[in-house]
Amino acid sequence: MDSILVRGNGPLNGSIHIAGAKNACLALMPATLLSDEPLTLTNAPRLSDIRTMALLLQSLGAEVTSLQEGKVLAMSSHDLTSHTADYDIVRKMRASFLVLGPLLARAGEASVSLPGGCAIGARPVDLHLKAMEALGADLELRDGYVHAKAQGGLKGAVIDFPMVSVGATENALMAATLAKGTTEIRNAAREPEIVDLARCLRAMGARIEGEGSATITIEGVDRLGGTTHPVVTDRIELGTYMLAPAICGGQVECLGGRIELVGAFCEKLDAAGISVEETERGLKVARKNGRVGAVDVKTEPFPGFPTDLQAQMMALLCTAEGSSVLEERIFENRFMHAPELTRMGANIEVHGGHATVHGVEKLRGARVMATDLRASVSLILAALAAEGETVVSRVYHLDRGYERVEEKLGACGALIERISGG
Repeated sequence: MDSILVRGNGPLNGSIHIAGAKNACLALMPATLLSDEPLTLTNAPRLSDIRTMALLLQSLGAEVTSLQEGKVLAMSSHDLTSHTADYDIVRKMRASFLVLGPLLARAGEASVSLPGGCAIGARPVDLHLKAMEALGADLELRDGYVHAKAQGGLKGAVIDFPMVSVGATENALMAATLAKGTTEIRNAAREPEIVDLARCLRAMGARIEGEGSATITIEGVDRLGGTTHPVVTDRIELGTYMLAPAICGGQVECLGGRIELVGAFCEKLDAAGISVEETERGLKVARKNGRVGAVDVKTEPFPGFPTDLQAQMMALLCTAEGSSVLEERIFENRFMHAPELTRMGANIEVHGGHATVHGVEKLRGARVMATDLRASVSLILAALAAEGETVVSRVYHLDRGYERVEEKLGACGALIERISGG
């Protein structure tokens, strides 16, 4: 099992190319199931989660070919051979559940295992199921699978979510494209990944209005075609690498970054004393002067502060001047990185959904363990500014969401390497 070795060595300087969004790509890939014509995704991230989704689609009969070293995914679902998403694949990644809506819409039936993924709370799929039922599907939970049928096809409906859910919005959006009549999704997620999916579906022939707002309207069509679509920039990878010079000092330009993807996050960086400047190529980030200041953070659905940047922000605040409070409002049990940061000398108190971080002057290198995807990179960020060596184990979590971390940070002067095995 691989580990990451980091030696804290001062400021970072240079540029980092930000990849296509993992969460966008994982929603775009199942869209191939909606059509018998080719769907090609460019700017795809090269991650283990993407490979897992490719295996799942291939198990259903789709063709998935990786081109240009994985940056282009050429897919075709002209001949589906199965409507069952097996446990052995779905258990590895929660996003696998996104095949439910497309399979139901195209084939009228689907059997999908209940999903797995990071251990950051229950994350139930009840909103996905309610959306499918609203569209006319008959559902049965049996033997760990959701067995769904829509005899005569799905029918347009009003789907009113009691709470915002990105995955449920994506599943409902894809299913509704081939439903008979009009579907209105209320209290829809507004994330850039939703907007990106809608744009791709529209290019395939779907009739969609309102993406990026709380109400999305879909007029069902008889069939969808193929298209070529560029995956939107990964706002979570963007925010993560913006934090590197904030933590270590120096100046880093994040290529492909855009303020509108990380607006609420940038507001907190500004309050902490971090400069973010738009350039022709992306976003340039540097400390304004001196020690970072304490700020309070509350995670919220987009356009609020992203839950997927909470762990990385905590790493920054570990050495801030003063005390900060982080409130996690999206997922329970998402402070598992706090004890590992404490091993590095951080002063953190966790009480339920709140974590109070009392800034210390310096962190110390230590052996730490990644507990989930975002926790893994938060430990690497902290290690960049810590005295001595840090070894981060269980970095298979890291590989689910970040490509070539060692190369990207190393090019900016970080002393970081991957240790194979052990």
